Amino acid sequence: MQQLSRPARRAVLVLHVAVSVSWLGLTLGLLTLGITGYTTGSPEMATVAYRAMKIFGDWLVLPVAFASLVTGLVLSLGTAWGLARHRWVLVKFWLTLLTVLLSVFSLRPGINHLAAEAAAGTPAPDISLAVAPAVATATYLFITAISVLKPWGPTARGSRLREAQSAEARAVRSRRSGIKGAGVR
Repeated sequence: MQQLSRPARRAVLVLHVAVSVSWLGLTLGLLTLGITGYTTGSPEMATVAYRAMKIFGDWLVLPVAFASLVTGLVLSLGTAWGLARHRWVLVKFWLTLLTVLLSVFSLRPGINHLAAEAAAGTPAPDISLAVAPAVATATYLFITAISVLKPWGPTARGSRLREAQSAEARAVRSRRSGIKGAGVR
């Protein structure tokens, strides 16, 4: 993929940070509602919590998750970071992809099931709707930490690319210094 221009990179970066922070906030909201539904002694409060989770799940979880994944891919492929050059980028990509898939195939169906029970007037407390957002929140905080700290260094591919770029830069400097020095004797 062609490198993004500086204004485009900045715009995508701002969008990526905004949707990623939104995903974290959304997950904290789901965690709060899941804990409320599980711990409340009131069937009415559990019903409200699970129905609110359904609204978040239906309207926000997937668009925000996909936006985070897509903007992250655009940034990795459109900048010098690359997708397979640094271990932290690969870990971040795979964790994001995993959490998107878990949101689609596990979290949303669980929310829909409990919301249907709540609508029928029989909301049964379910700890899984507190555990899933808790795990997701911890994952997003970890992803945020590695985005800031950038640990672990380059991948094998990244090392080869870096070495090739360094060799090319040395060759260019050598040619330039050879040309400049040729007529100075």
